[in-house]
Amino acid sequence: MAKFIFTPKTADQLKDSYDAIIVGAGGTGLTAALQAHELGLNVVVLEKNENLGGNTSRASSGMNASESLVQLNHGIIDNNHSFYEETLKGGGLLNDRPMLKYFVDHSAIAISWLMEHEIDLTDLTITGGMSKKRAHRPASMAPVGGDLVTGLLKQIQKEDIDVFNNARVTKLIKDDGKKVNGVEVETKNGKKIVTAKAVLLASGGFGASKELIKKYRPDLVDYKTTNQPGATGDGLKLAEGVDAQLMQMNFVQVHPTAQTDHDHTYLIGEGVRGEGAILVNKAGKRFVNELDTRKVVSNAITDLHEDGAYLIFDQGIRDHFKAIDFYDHVGLVVHGKDLADLAKNIGVDANNLEQTVAEWNSAVKNKDDIAFGRTTGMERGINEAPYYAIHVHPAIHYTMGGIHITPETEVLDSNGNVIEGLYAAGEVSGGLHGNNRIGGNSIAETVIFGRQAGMQMAKKIRLR
Repeated sequence: MAKFIFTPKTADQLKDSYDAIIVGAGGTGLTAALQAHELGLNVVVLEKNENLGGNTSRASSGMNASESLVQLNHGIIDNNHSFYEETLKGGGLLNDRPMLKYFVDHSAIAISWLMEHEIDLTDLTITGGMSKKRAHRPASMAPVGGDLVTGLLKQIQKEDIDVFNNARVTKLIKDDGKKVNGVEVETKNGKKIVTAKAVLLASGGFGASKELIKKYRPDLVDYKTTNQPGATGDGLKLAEGVDAQLMQMNFVQVHPTAQTDHDHTYLIGEGVRGEGAILVNKAGKRFVNELDTRKVVSNAITDLHEDGAYLIFDQGIRDHFKAIDFYDHVGLVVHGKDLADLAKNIGVDANNLEQTVAEWNSAVKNKDDIAFGRTTGMERGINEAPYYAIHVHPAIHYTMGGIHITPETEVLDSNGNVIEGLYAAGEVSGGLHGNNRIGGNSIAETVIFGRQAGMQMAKKIRLR
């Protein structure tokens, strides 16, 4: 099958005016563009980077949803209330509750909406902090992010929606000092003012900005990041320029399993643990419930003071998480023909590792993890050679704080009033996740609130 290649429009094709301008071509921006277009708006997407997709392209585990038809097809009977309560607990009870309720209640329909657009997420896995398999992913078990971005771009190409790369928005424009009605954008043809009835900031977080990490979380300034280099908080600065309110900016998530030994930092998806992997220390012993929340697991690895930890899995687990093939291809995976061989290759005690895996396999068989109380990701043991390990460290992964918005994605100013004409969705916004994001909820957020932004912009523009 030929690889799909999307060609953005050239700078000279950028019009002077649109109904809606969307800043950022990640999952949120692309979803919003498609939804708004289908509701009759003339839309443009402006992306500062050469490549489209943003951090969404790096997402590997899945897209959380409850009460979905996919879950029922897998025999999983879920409910929105549990999804809500577990996400609230995972976020330290600091989540914006009306936003969270909208998110949960519209999660299943977001999966169905994607399927209507030929993006089929029909397989399931589980992530930390969840009691049910809610992370929807492609049937191939491939990383969800690449499939989502490619699928959305196919639809956008079919609909001939204007998308521009290398188009950096440098300023939001207000018509009378109150309503946002356009942007200043810089392309290779120079700067240009583009007007619109609505502007959506879908520009992602600031996990790759040393400047903003130093400002809001100086304790993390020396951590590596899993983010793509463009995640520098540009949308936050644009919003502040029109007196938007920022919230919870010190809530920065450290992901427990990143491979940081190379020049490039790689996220090792939570789905590896969701499919049955365990974590061991240098003594070859487990030290945490691997599917506790990211905050708990990250802190447990840091508290070892042992230069990270090792993710241990076998061929059976590898067969259920295809991203491992990529991790192996780029040299992140250590192999062992048996557990003793693997232990030797990663420098841990072989007897301890063999005993640890035997105890884990017994826990899986009996569905009772006496050691750490793990209850999920226990469908298969670690008993199918060859065996594998990945050296992991915590790394900056996600910024939960951002622009303060309503559940309708409208941006609030520093006094709590709606800034007319301005919307924000995705990681650039704050509040949904509280102080810790559950794995699988960011891809869900991009689609759920991307759709919401598209709908709300169309609703407002139609009323004019």
